[in-house]
Amino acid sequence: MEGKQVKVIECPRDAMQGIVPFIPTALKIEYINALLKVGFDTIDFGSFVSPKAIPQLRDTAEVLAGLDLSDTRSKLLAIVANERGAEEACSHMEIDQVGYPFSISETFQMRNTNTTIAGSFDRVQRIAELCAKSNKELVMYISMAFGNPYGDPWSPELVLLWAERLADGLNVRTIALADTVGNAHAVHMDALFRTIIPTFPEITFGAHLHARADGLNEKMIAALEGGCRRFDTAIRGYGGCPMAEDDLVGNADTEAVVRCLDLFGFPHGLDMQELKRCVEISKQGVSGVT
Repeated sequence: MEGKQVKVIECPRDAMQGIVPFIPTALKIEYINALLKVGFDTIDFGSFVSPKAIPQLRDTAEVLAGLDLSDTRSKLLAIVANERGAEEACSHMEIDQVGYPFSISETFQMRNTNTTIAGSFDRVQRIAELCAKSNKELVMYISMAFGNPYGDPWSPELVLLWAERLADGLNVRTIALADTVGNAHAVHMDALFRTIIPTFPEITFGAHLHARADGLNEKMIAALEGGCRRFDTAIRGYGGCPMAEDDLVGNADTEAVVRCLDLFGFPHGLDMQELKRCVEISKQGVSGVT
């Protein structure tokens, strides 16, 4: 492994979305403003989806209005699930990237965005047009990229097929492979990254890992050895996808990811003192546990 700069994407949105008690808007603003000082490449800060589906993030626009972007290098990313959400995200000049979860599992695509894979691709074509008109980068997440628990078809070839369609058909340049329910095996992750990264050199591939603490290092090492240099994280490892299974499998813990990067000599550019401050703020309830 070579020590090339790694992009760390902090995901408070993913940490908060499954929490039932509503987190006060002011606390979210305080927390994300603190995250903006750490030096993350990108902050996945909120989503423009139906409040019936994700009630915790119904105040994303209000949170955005309270953010201080005057002295940060971090980009802002918002998740959307349809054209209406994309239109709202694209209307905010402060947002740099719009993320869309594209599943290669038919079952999960229906559960997550209430449409089929074919319908999802049609939808994201229109979202891509909106992003292009608004000068937003479209970031795609290939959900269930390492398999699924539903018995739906999966293979590395299927992942490559959809990566090609997203790259060639929509000009997508950032794709995160998501271990949506934490069922990826390290050997499969290594092999997939080793194959897909050189196949599409124009694309930045990332890893959106859901893993319990005892399995994270193995997955991190596999992704790094496979050539991945972009990782989604969440402070204290909280979160997961509430649409996938009843039990949330945690996100990759930010501090654990940083320790792994440091161990293998990968620079990340994060301010560790500011990160520790964010960990303390998170204990007020923005990462799910106090």
